[in-house]
Amino acid sequence: MDRTMNRPPSPSSAVGDNDLKDAVARKGSLVQTFKAVAWSFLGIRRSDGYAQDVSKLNPLHVIAAGLLAAAAFVLGVWWLVNWIVASGVAQV
Repeated sequence: MDRTMNRPPSPSSAVGDNDLKDAVARKGSLVQTFKAVAWSFLGIRRSDGYAQDVSKLNPLHVIAAGLLAAAAFVLGVWWLVNWIVASGVAQV
């Protein structure tokens, strides 16, 4: 009986290792990354455009751009509400 068949795979031979390294090595531009994030915020994107984004963009850059865009959106809404309340249009 061969004992190597019962051993769990080593962490270095995991299936997703090369996939993750390949994904992080992608060099999409900053403009492409923010365009992809903006499309995802709107919720409209063609499947072929999505496939291009997945193949070209670094996932870590997309996460960072998404967090920055979300923070900008929250700060923008906060500023807008403060401006409306301060202008006297909305009576509090």
